[in-house]
Amino acid sequence: MHELGIVFHIINSLEKIGEENQLKEVASVILEIGEVSGVADSYLKDCWKWAVKKSDLLNGAELLIEVIPAVTFCEDCSRTYETVKYGKTCPYCAGEHTYLMTGNEFNIKEIEAC
Repeated sequence: MHELGIVFHIINSLEKIGEENQLKEVASVILEIGEVSGVADSYLKDCWKWAVKKSDLLNGAELLIEVIPAVTFCEDCSRTYETVKYGKTCPYCAGEHTYLMTGNEFNIKEIEAC
């Protein structure tokens, strides 16, 4: 379960941001997580609830998650498609010269401070 390590990394980053911006308390954090990033939302939220209790800045902060859809590009026909639904093979031309355009990202999108 790498989600706990991810949560600690996020908390450390947010505490640095909080210190630089003289924040006293964070009410919520919005994360963007790619659909195929390998991060399990439910585990991440469970780890978050436990870990933020140890931070003066983030204690009680809500974690909100926005999923970035996985989209693949086919170099054979220059079309995009849903990665999770079709995998590596293009549903339009059956081409296999494809690559993931979006869906494996992991970003802090927004911090709501009190």
